[in-house]
Amino acid sequence: MLAPGSTIGILGGGQLGRMMAMAAMQLGYRCIAYAPPGDNVAADACADFFENGWGDRAALTAFATKCDVVTWEFENVPLSTVAAIPQTLLACPARALEVAQDRLGEKRFIAELGGTSAPFARVESEDDFARAFDAVGTPGILKTARDGYDGKGQWRIPSAHEAHGLRFPGRTCIYEGLVEFETEFSVILVRSASGEVRFWDSTANHHEGGMLAQSVLPAGALIEEQVPAARELAAKTAAALGYVGVLTLEFFATKDGPVFNEMAPRVHNSGHWTIEGAATSQFENHIRAITGLPLGATATRFASIDMRNIVGADALTAHTILAEPGEPHLHLYGKREAREGRKMGHVTRVGPALK
Repeated sequence: MLAPGSTIGILGGGQLGRMMAMAAMQLGYRCIAYAPPGDNVAADACADFFENGWGDRAALTAFATKCDVVTWEFENVPLSTVAAIPQTLLACPARALEVAQDRLGEKRFIAELGGTSAPFARVESEDDFARAFDAVGTPGILKTARDGYDGKGQWRIPSAHEAHGLRFPGRTCIYEGLVEFETEFSVILVRSASGEVRFWDSTANHHEGGMLAQSVLPAGALIEEQVPAARELAAKTAAALGYVGVLTLEFFATKDGPVFNEMAPRVHNSGHWTIEGAATSQFENHIRAITGLPLGATATRFASIDMRNIVGADALTAHTILAEPGEPHLHLYGKREAREGRKMGHVTRVGPALK
């Protein structure tokens, strides 16, 4: 166990790192973070911040020498950056990032564990795309194999006409057939270094433009029926990766059972409700896991929960949100520029407390 006062290093400077650092402070830990120059809101909650390029070996060495353990707040930290950190400091093996950063590898990894995903094909050229389109059919989605998130690097293809009119983006992609589903949900777990696993309740997730807009509980009968199978796959995934900390798997709820969509080896937007709504938040339990503290209870505390993202100019409505009845819990991330499609915060509304 890391003693109070030890230093946790966070790779990444966004809102997830910010909320992780806030949870760490409650437990007596000190956080520092590392990220390239930008609007790094995690700096507000950290004792020190290294604003350097991912490839700056000297800066990474200086950062690592100040850390007692190192974690990350998003899955696109370059593997070369993680390799520059002494492996004894990493809270979790870098294999988790390696799998999550490659959509093709991720699908194959899940298939080896017995999971079901959408039909897919590798695309590296115009000819590959034509063959993939013929094999998988339409409707479908062409995605870059790497570096996509929140709907970025994706092109929805509703028909053959649109497929033939699309210019290949010139980088390795994956073409996926669209899954017919009723709703979407996520399984969020925390795993300790000793292999103990705890799950939070799964929310029904609603997306707009490829970005999560809302997560709600209760999630509905269909999701509740499919959660056990999805949890089994998530637990297998965590064990296969030797994972430590919070891990998220996203699923489609279909008439034939849960279909895997993607994995996030980190705390997750659909788990933000746990700050007010669960006995222990995803952020606190991540810190507990990586420092060797006992994991906290994950029970839901309220009969109903509604978490909504605040995106772009909607951040200007804080006064209105806080004036609403029902004591909304507002979290703004301190970002300077409220541009379109940018997550500026979230608000959680809870129903009656469970007895």
